[in-house]
Amino acid sequence: MEQNGSLLSGVEWIFRIDQDLLGRVSFRTFIGYLLQHGINLMSMTNRKKPAPDSCDPATGCCSRSSGIDRRAFLKSTAAGASLLMIPGMPIFAGQVDENDYLKYIPADKKLDPTWVQSLFERGSKETYTDPVALDQIGMPVGGLFAGTVYLSGDGRLWLWDIFNRDQEGILPKTIEYRGQQIRNRDGSNYVEPARVWSPFKQGFELIIGKRSWPLDRLGFESVEFEGRYPMGIIRYRDPECPVEVTLEAFSPFIPGNAAESSLPATILRYRIRNLSEEEVTCALRGFTENPVCIDSAKEYAGYRRNRVKRSTNFTTLICEAQSAKNAPKDQMLDELRDFGTFCLTLFGEQRRVATATVHKRSARQARTRDLQASLMGSILGEITLPAGDESALEFAFTWHFPNFYGREFGGVKVGHLYAARFASALEVAAYLADNKEFLTSTTRTWVDTWYDSTLPYWLLDRTMANTSTLATTTCYRHQDGRFWAWEGVGCCAGTCTHVWHYAQAVGRLFPEIERDQRERVDFGLALKENGEIGYRAMLTTSQGPAFDGQCGRILGAYREHLMSTDDAFLRRNWPAIKRAVQYLIDRDGDLDGILEGSQPNTLDASWYGKISFISSLYIAALRAGEAMARERGDQGFARTCSGIAQKGARNIRELFNGEFFIQLEDPEHQDVIGVGTGCYIDQIFGQTWAHWVSLGHIFDRGMQLVALRSLYRYNFVPDVGPFRRHFTAGRWYAMAGDGGLLMCTWPKGGKRDQWEEQWQFMYFNECMSGFEWQAAAHMIFEGIDQPDLLQNGLVVSRAIHDRYNARLRNPYNEIECSDHYARAMASYGVFQAISGFFCHGPQGIIGFDPRLTPQDFKCAFVGPEGWGSWSQKSENQFEARLETKYGRVSLREINLRIPAKYSRRKLEVTINGEVMPHKIEGDHNGLMAVRFARTDVKELRISG
Repeated sequence: MEQNGSLLSGVEWIFRIDQDLLGRVSFRTFIGYLLQHGINLMSMTNRKKPAPDSCDPATGCCSRSSGIDRRAFLKSTAAGASLLMIPGMPIFAGQVDENDYLKYIPADKKLDPTWVQSLFERGSKETYTDPVALDQIGMPVGGLFAGTVYLSGDGRLWLWDIFNRDQEGILPKTIEYRGQQIRNRDGSNYVEPARVWSPFKQGFELIIGKRSWPLDRLGFESVEFEGRYPMGIIRYRDPECPVEVTLEAFSPFIPGNAAESSLPATILRYRIRNLSEEEVTCALRGFTENPVCIDSAKEYAGYRRNRVKRSTNFTTLICEAQSAKNAPKDQMLDELRDFGTFCLTLFGEQRRVATATVHKRSARQARTRDLQASLMGSILGEITLPAGDESALEFAFTWHFPNFYGREFGGVKVGHLYAARFASALEVAAYLADNKEFLTSTTRTWVDTWYDSTLPYWLLDRTMANTSTLATTTCYRHQDGRFWAWEGVGCCAGTCTHVWHYAQAVGRLFPEIERDQRERVDFGLALKENGEIGYRAMLTTSQGPAFDGQCGRILGAYREHLMSTDDAFLRRNWPAIKRAVQYLIDRDGDLDGILEGSQPNTLDASWYGKISFISSLYIAALRAGEAMARERGDQGFARTCSGIAQKGARNIRELFNGEFFIQLEDPEHQDVIGVGTGCYIDQIFGQTWAHWVSLGHIFDRGMQLVALRSLYRYNFVPDVGPFRRHFTAGRWYAMAGDGGLLMCTWPKGGKRDQWEEQWQFMYFNECMSGFEWQAAAHMIFEGIDQPDLLQNGLVVSRAIHDRYNARLRNPYNEIECSDHYARAMASYGVFQAISGFFCHGPQGIIGFDPRLTPQDFKCAFVGPEGWGSWSQKSENQFEARLETKYGRVSLREINLRIPAKYSRRKLEVTINGEVMPHKIEGDHNGLMAVRFARTDVKELRISG
């Protein structure tokens, strides 16, 4: 670096280092990069180090870290003067006085090496036996969009939010913590997790002779929970009980089949094994209180009735209610929100006994009671087991409460889609009985396929767990089939675009839901004449805009096209999608690819100026618009989108300060909150979205890699406790002992004091998992050749997983603004990143580019109309295999990374047992495209 003991000229030296990088960034930005990343400037000069406390008052920057004053260095180079004269440039990164962010966010995370190693290992499936954990587990085990039914760790069903209560939070409560009043939306169920509670009595017990064992942790000495969402598995053993019982609790869950995954039902399959050396006759009794009109009973006159229906393949206890005779119209029950029917069913042909009892009186004495009185019923199934033998008894709860009005709909009854399909809970039970084998076996096949993987168990658990949000009262499907949701349970209405576009699970597992949402709502009732998408949509109106949400819905439209079987969705919606893209272009006054002016966004404020976060999404939306335009033959608009995106890709570099991307504030709106020079978690979110829909790198990858490393360095804390003791504003989604990625920090200064006076400032001190998941996904995507970023992405992901360990709180309830927050479904985007999955359904293309153990890899995949398993190995020879487990997978091309040592000429492609003629060509992103005649694939092998 030195020549004859003197410093080379600035320009000459930089060109010797990286002429390509200089050509892609501004000179001033590059100098800032050098100052912060691995270039010891002191080694290039004969200057002496200043005293440790020496500061330059002109810059406010201490020199103690770099050993050379930045301004002096610039003056000493031929480039210095010209750099300082470049107008409109951000202040580039350099050393500053140690501030509180640097003090409380350690650069060295001091992670336990054993813990780090576990991030990459398959490990073993986590189970829980601790009583506290068993009581805090609440796995949603009802159908999608059918209310919330929790399964506890010891097998009890609880919460039962199926009565259209439309409340904020799973159990609304306000607690006091650190002198603050903490509501559900502030994290009350994070600070003090909810424990098992049911609004009515129900449960199961094992009976052998005169002895009974309640099927919970009080009834058995050993109870173990294993979560494999959508299935919860509980094992019961007791030294005084001659049998062991294993419960599988779930609602049918079949990716790609929303109808069969949305039944208002919970199936409970009890497998009983005789551990003794003698024959054992045992029975399982399920019991329930009649819960119909559970909230209205005190205000209305009427009666509850239980009755029993027996069929060849099931016996059902039916719980109903009726109005009092001659009741006036305004006292009729049938339009109340908690009116409906409820059933407990035993399937099969075992000996069955069903009763409708009132306390200890028999069913014949009282099948009916006043609405205000408790009415119990039960069903008992009996089996005889030889020594060592096992058998199963299968029960189900089904429900039908059709009268959902919703407090956001002005009293309009919107109902439930399940109520349009079934007339009663009995019809649901009968449907289950007739289709149980298909529904149960296919659900089990999905669970087995998901976990038959080389990926770490913890990662499989966590990236799927948030999908359970669809089976809570965050989400609804109205009677007309429309999907509608809160941000979190009962909080922030209207399927908010700037939150929901983070959620990747829905579009990948149930693409028909998102296609309908795009068409019916975002590019339907919410679309204004000027192309604006209203970000909160009610029944017939919407409010908006939100620029990030607008970009996300355009990108979502492209995803929905990719997850379709043909181009019909795109054909129908392209004119509306184009208007939405044009709306953004119209907000880009100088067409430079960087949005300016008022930019409302997900942090509930309008920011001003040039914002890398929103403009990165804008560039990604332009690229998606270009891709869709080309497929529609709209070449003129494609060129328009491409041209502006190219300018944006160049101009967004000016927002890079050498370490991360920032906001250049509008001088006329400096009192308005923003992030300014802060290191913001979503600073390049657009690139994550681009990866999710395989658009490639949309702007400078080198800068992005630096920004992701800086985000981890400046925002990740292994323990949020010290940080939050000092930075007190904010809600509680991470506490002392929890690790997490903070929303925004100012390691280089620049935070404005007046921002702290605005309520939105609290967001910046928080750890919100949905944002963390998208950042982790980006790190992992880049981890294909950047092992440190792969590790950082896994660290962030595992920190979230550890925060939601059942010993601390419910693993199935990631909390942001209320419970079961939608944004957390970005976790599925991490699974997509680590598998490198890509799909273009209309073109018959699928691709895999795994980031973890690509030499021996296996994972599940979901396509537009079918799913299965992908595996690849490249140890002794290259071998890849695709197996379809459900539905249809129609392909003409597979994209994959074939190691260079294997000859493409010798690779053989076999589809459904027959050798298939094929071509192998280079494809984008360094992958190879294996092309063949389009066909339905049951099994495909590539070997050689």
